[in-house]
Amino acid sequence: MNGLVELGFLLIFIGFILVFLAILLSIMKLGGKVEGGGVVLIGPFPIIFGTNKSIVKIALLIAIIIIMTVIMITILLSI
Repeated sequence: MNGLVELGFLLIFIGFILVFLAILLSIMKLGGKVEGGGVVLIGPFPIIFGTNKSIVKIALLIAIIIIMTVIMITILLSI
């Protein structure tokens, strides 16, 4: 079980690094068009938002992948 806790902290740390790098890259562009979106998961229900349809589609795909991964991990750990 300790390995899962360490994996969780590692994934959170990687997430912070990716957000920091994305902010740095958007600052370096200076004047480029910035688009964004996101997914908030409350239980199995996703709340998806974005600046245009293509971003929302990508966020929806990410939400589906996350939900399927959680379901698979839950099934594997319950066996």
